[in-house]
Amino acid sequence: MSASNSARRERIPVRVMPDHDSIAAEVAGRIAALVRDRAGEGRAAVLGLATGSTPVGVYRELIRMHREEGLDFSNVVVFNLDEYVPMQPGSIHSYHRYMGENLFAHVNIPSSHCHIPRGDLPDADVEAHCLDYERRIREAGGIDLQILGIGRSGHIGFNEPGSGRRSRTRRLYLDTVTRADAAADFFGEDNVPPQAITMGVATILEAREIALLATGEHKAGIVRRAVEGEIHPDVAATFLQQHPAATVYLDPPAAADLTRNRTPWLVDDMEWTPHRETEAVIWLSRRTGKPILHLATDDYREHHLGSLVSRHGSAEPLNGQVFNALISKIRGKSRLPRGQKMLVFSPHPDDDVISMGGLLRKLAENGNDVTVAYQTSGNIAVFDHEVRRYLDVMRRAAKVIDVGDREALEAVLKSIEVDLSHKMSGDVDPAVVQDLKRIIRESEASAAIESLGLPADRARFLNLPFYQTGKVRKHPVTEADVDIVTGVLEEVRPSMVFAAGDLSDPHGTHRMCLETVEGALERYSGEPPWLWLYRGAWQEWSVNEATVLVPLSEGEMRGKVQAIFRHESQKDSAPFPGPDEREFWQRVVDRNRGTADLLHALGLPAYRAMEAYVTLRDGRRVEAREIPTSSLADPPA
Repeated sequence: MSASNSARRERIPVRVMPDHDSIAAEVAGRIAALVRDRAGEGRAAVLGLATGSTPVGVYRELIRMHREEGLDFSNVVVFNLDEYVPMQPGSIHSYHRYMGENLFAHVNIPSSHCHIPRGDLPDADVEAHCLDYERRIREAGGIDLQILGIGRSGHIGFNEPGSGRRSRTRRLYLDTVTRADAAADFFGEDNVPPQAITMGVATILEAREIALLATGEHKAGIVRRAVEGEIHPDVAATFLQQHPAATVYLDPPAAADLTRNRTPWLVDDMEWTPHRETEAVIWLSRRTGKPILHLATDDYREHHLGSLVSRHGSAEPLNGQVFNALISKIRGKSRLPRGQKMLVFSPHPDDDVISMGGLLRKLAENGNDVTVAYQTSGNIAVFDHEVRRYLDVMRRAAKVIDVGDREALEAVLKSIEVDLSHKMSGDVDPAVVQDLKRIIRESEASAAIESLGLPADRARFLNLPFYQTGKVRKHPVTEADVDIVTGVLEEVRPSMVFAAGDLSDPHGTHRMCLETVEGALERYSGEPPWLWLYRGAWQEWSVNEATVLVPLSEGEMRGKVQAIFRHESQKDSAPFPGPDEREFWQRVVDRNRGTADLLHALGLPAYRAMEAYVTLRDGRRVEAREIPTSSLADPPA
């Protein structure tokens, strides 16, 4: 889209980068240039910094530049955006601790140059502390570059809906949406502090330069509102439209709802590809409420799609082309592989059945040799009360089963119960509790695949090292993680691999697990397998994005839900539900049925439910029309 047409919709400069790492490198490079320029001028570089999962990549890149390129931070002064209230600086949830672990402890910023709002002050001292924070920023010469994230409510810092343009550093109550989104970090919404201290909108806008970072599909909607919507206090990020040097950095999923990506034909001339044509026809069908085969030439012309219909002469051949393209994506049991070796990678011990439980059953019934490799233990997603329940089972079982020294067993159980009783919310579990929670998840995963017709011994539990922090925040993926995944590939030597392409997982585990699979496939010595990407826990592939659509009967849908139910520790109230309040099984039912209902509205047969997949071959997306039915089962030559 041309710059002029883009500007009609986008009221802030937007840079869409290939991925999270590209954003991190770009923004860290800008910070490094600023730091060096200010050092050359003999003065400090003043940075406004943010917390959360998005800027971690920036901080890691800055640490690398410090260690490998000698980037000197001795002339850097830092002011952080915010802090929870009440919050002790040493708490695992504290932004003081976050900044220490993710940046300050690894570079040479003088401690006297690091400023973070205090969350542990008496109520009577908070107002003076906020005024003092503003004074320190002024005395430092103002902020040169401010890093921001964006919340689901559109907040920047903790400037919740209703924050005014003139607001300054202050204490405020957190919005319900913000507390719900933070619940995973605090192991329950009830544990999220009710208040925070944050820089105000006016304070942020006084920075000379602003970089807002957003990644993931779950940010796409609010990004569009911030970038294209009217300025309004209900979405504090819209005030950035008034800043002369603000830039929004997005990965493609976060940019997906921008007009330039969602409906580019509304703002510019198009280079029509088959994928874009299908997307536009589906959009038009939904917009007009007509099935695809009922769309008329005038419908296209009245909705800015005259250039598209003109390419085909009239609506009829275009309608037929798109209708047939959608039909070709549908693969029932008779059109799915038989007798193949398959390897399913599941980031957590339930993503396989949540996202592809229907297909798993069909693949088992077709006689395929299916191995499911669970990449992480998922142990931090088990509540302590689940462990206590299993301890009680062990104690009661010891009365009817000969377990040897019952007194020794009782002493061990008692010790674990004491450890749990002393644990605060969010504390890292003792090693034995982490292992017990891992075993609970493994047992549930084995039971779930058995319910779908797979032998329990087809489960592999990889327990990748990057996940083993005992905390919500994980280590970066390393060669050790990729080596483990490569080992499973070499053992199974599959013709088809399934992996999670669901990148909206709030804490990035799905994205990191996909990174290990992609790295392992690059090293794999065998014939490159077909790669099928599934979604479901956090998002679903759209009908247009999907390469393959697998229909499910009502009975198959019930079987899938029953497999999800085997994960009892995640039932009713999962510790990490994300922004969607529904249980995972409810999301699955709604999404799978929603996909089928949409296809029916487009004029296709009425299926009960539908799972969606994207298929890749040698790293290239393969459209359904390119895949003969027989080749789905065969590895590429």
